[in-house]
Order: sequence, then C-alpha cells, then structure tokens
Amino acid sequence: MPETSRRGLLFGTAAVSAGAFLTACTSNEPKEKAVAQSNQPAADDKPGTPVTIGFAGPQADHGWLNAINVQAKSRAEKYSEVTLEITEGSNDTAAQIGQVKTLINKKVDVLVILPADGKALTQVGLEAMKAGIPVVNLDRIFASPQAYRCWVGGDNYGMGLNAGHYIGEQLKDKASAKVVELAGIDNLELTKQRSQGFADALKNYSNIKLVARQAADFTVESGQAKMAQLLQAQKQFDALWNHDDDQGVGALRAIQQAGRDEFIMVGGAGAKSAMDAIKADNSVLKATVLYPPTMAASAIDLARALGQNKGVAGLSEMEIPTSLTLYSAVVTKENIDQYLPTGFS
Repeated sequence: MPETSRRGLLFGTAAVSAGAFLTACTSNEPKEKAVAQSNQPAADDKPGTPVTIGFAGPQADHGWLNAINVQAKSRAEKYSEVTLEITEGSNDTAAQIGQVKTLINKKVDVLVILPADGKALTQVGLEAMKAGIPVVNLDRIFASPQAYRCWVGGDNYGMGLNAGHYIGEQLKDKASAKVVELAGIDNLELTKQRSQGFADALKNYSNIKLVARQAADFTVESGQAKMAQLLQAQKQFDALWNHDDDQGVGALRAIQQAGRDEFIMVGGAGAKSAMDAIKADNSVLKATVLYPPTMAASAIDLARALGQNKGVAGLSEMEIPTSLTLYSAVVTKENIDQYLPTGFS
C-alpha cells in the first residue's frame, strides 16, 4: 500500500506515519546538527543494528485489518536490518495468546501486538515485558500500561467529533436539521467512543437533532440491512454519519435501492471505495473520517527504534513517547487527491 504523504509531524497530521516522524526535525537546521545538539541517538532510514520484530494481529477479515497487515509487512521490508516474524492472524484470543507466547520463546527483540481483545491479551503483554521484550501495543489497548512500552493507535472519539463538526458546518444554516447515525458494534468501546464524539460535536449546533441510530456489524451485509431499516423509519433527514466504510458499501446500496438522495453521508476509516465515491461526487457520500491503517507502519518504525535503543528526531527526549494518537482527518472532494493513495481495499 502506498505510504502516506509526508506533510507534518505525527502528533499533528493524520497523513503522516511514524516513519516520517522519526526522520523529521522541528528545527530549520540540518537534521544531523539538530540531533547532535541534544546528544540524542535518533532513528533514521540508514541501516542500523539488526532487529527482529514479532508481529501479532487479529484475523484480516475486514478491509482495515488487512491493510494493517499490509502496512506492517511493507514497512518492515523497507529496512534491510529488520526481520519481521509475523503470525497468522486470529480472532480467537486463546490462539493469539499462544502465538504471542511463541514469539516470546523465540526471543524476538520487540513485539508489536494488535490484540483481538485488549483486556484478554493484557497478561501476555505483561509476560513479554517481564521477559525484557518491549511491546508496542497497536490500537486496541491493553488493560494495564505495564503491558506495553508504547501505544500507538487511532482516535475513535476524534472520529466522531470531526464527523459531527463537518456535518454541523454543512447544516448550520438549516432550520431543524435531522441527522441519523449508522454505528458499528455497540458492545465495543470504540463504537461508544465514536458515538460520544459525534454527540458532543452536535451539541455545538442547536439547530441539529439526532433523530435515529442503528448499530451494524462492520460488514457490507449488516450495513445494507440496518441502513434499509433507518430509511424505512425516517422518511426525511439531512445527514448520515456511518462509522465504517466497509458497512458503508452496504449502506450505499440500500440508499440507492430506496432512491434517496436528500441527505449527505459521512463515512469512517478511509476505504478506497469511499474515497473513489467522494472523488466521483455522484452519490450522497461526501466525506470520510480517517482511522489510518498506516498506524501499523508507525508501530514498526517505533519497534525498530526501540530495538536499536534510539529516540525520535525532533524531540529532545532520548526515549520514544509512551503513546501516539493519530489524528482523524476529514477527507472531502477538496482534499481527496492528497489522501487517495492511503485508501485501503
């Protein structure tokens, strides 16, 4: 998958992976001089000490999860001194725990773990840390900060917040505007966070009311079925916030079958199908809010830096941060060309 555009530092720009962050400097002076001033060994693209990184993620049964694997593999291949030991993804927590234990027994230098269930995998994260293997916890967070050295992931609350602000600005001059929400899986914390961010954003717009909400299951089929129910129940509304672009494919089918086009739709995650539709501008889908799978590439960069005892160029500290939260940018027709290369299938 193409690398994201290098337009800024990771803390402030969604389109930047940690690779760009690790090689960037906030100073206007040359990188070598800036690093020397802080006496800080910083990671860069030059080959360094050999590092074996163990990578364990869930089953790639969703476009975003598959993109996570692609990003991790392609990033590791960039570095000649990095060996990536990648497991077969599993949604079974017991199986994933076993896979991580195998990587621990192989004495890999660093572990990158995207747990199928953060709470369930916490103990094995602690086991790795106690064995002296630093863990980069990717996205779904462990229950204890002692189970990881660094967490890197997306901003679920920020997704909802930015989706709400975008919709709010589009409808701010419309009297009694109505909005509906097609959420993800309701028992997941990430779904609750996305919904809360959306609700909080809408509080800034007194003319807008959330009139209906349905929870789907992040699949095309569920998106189509739940969207059909929303359309049948709501004869008119002005905007739709859909949490996930995969289920959004089904939602668009239901919308087209119903012949409805009186509202705008905002998606979530940044799938290529959604970006193509935004660029074509021939449907209700006008924007998507990113949840960048490039975080997996960032995790590999950070794991490499950990394995080589290096810090981050542009920061004065000699160690990498304990957490990195990616920004959820809103992609529209106006900026689609910038983000299109990051879209995942």
